[in-house]
Amino acid sequence: MATSSSSSNPKNGAGFESFFEGWLVRQEHYLDELQSVFEKHEESKDDEYLKDLSARIFSHYQEYYEEKSRMSNHNVFLVFYPPWFTPFERSFFWIAGFKPDLAFKVAAVAASDMTAEQKQMIEHLKIEIRVMVKELNNELARVQESVAAQELMIVGGRAPVGDEMGEINSVLDELQVELVTVLSNADLLRTRTVERVAAILNPVQNVKFLAAATQMQLRVRTTGLQREARNKVRN
Repeated sequence: MATSSSSSNPKNGAGFESFFEGWLVRQEHYLDELQSVFEKHEESKDDEYLKDLSARIFSHYQEYYEEKSRMSNHNVFLVFYPPWFTPFERSFFWIAGFKPDLAFKVAAVAASDMTAEQKQMIEHLKIEIRVMVKELNNELARVQESVAAQELMIVGGRAPVGDEMGEINSVLDELQVELVTVLSNADLLRTRTVERVAAILNPVQNVKFLAAATQMQLRVRTTGLQREARNKVRN
C-alpha cells in the first residue's frame, strides 16, 4: 500500500494529485488482470483466485478513499471541486464522487445472468440506498443553507470589513468540519453499496462487475482528457 503523499502538500492537493496518477496506473493494471481472467480461466475458473482478485481490487479502492479522506481533512473545498478530475468526470459526481446507484446499473449489465433471487435482493438494496442518498442530500442542503444564512447575518450582502472577516473565516472553518462529515458519509455509502452488491453476486459475476466498473471509470477519464485536449486546440 502506498504511503500518504498528500501530507507533503496538503492545502493545494499537489500531493494527492500525484498519488491519484499512480493509483490510476495501478487501476489499469488491475483492469488488464480482470480482463485476462476469462481468457485464461474460461474452462475452469478458480473461485479462490477470483475471490482473492476481488479482495485486492477492493483494497485498491480503499486505498483511494483513505487518501481522499486525508486530503479532505486538509482542504475539503478542493475535494468538492477537484482539479485532478476533468469537467466531464465531475459531471457524473454526487457529493465529490460517483453516485452509489451507479453500482446497480453496472451490475445489471455485467452480471446479466443474475438469478431471480439475486435480482430481488438488488431491488431491496436499491430502495435502502435511495433513502440514504436522500438523507445525505438533505444534510448537504442544510449545511449550505446554514452557512449562507450566517454569512448574510454577518455582512448583510456587503463586502466584509474589519473583524467581520474573522467571523466569516470562523464560519468557513465550521463549514469545513460539516462538509468533511457529509463527504465521509457519502464515501462510506459508495463503498458499502459496492460491497453489498458484490456480496449478492457469485465470484464469477463479481469479477465481471468489477471489470465493468473499472473499465467505465477509465473510459470516462479518457473521454474527459480527450475533450480537454480538443478544447485546448480550439483555444
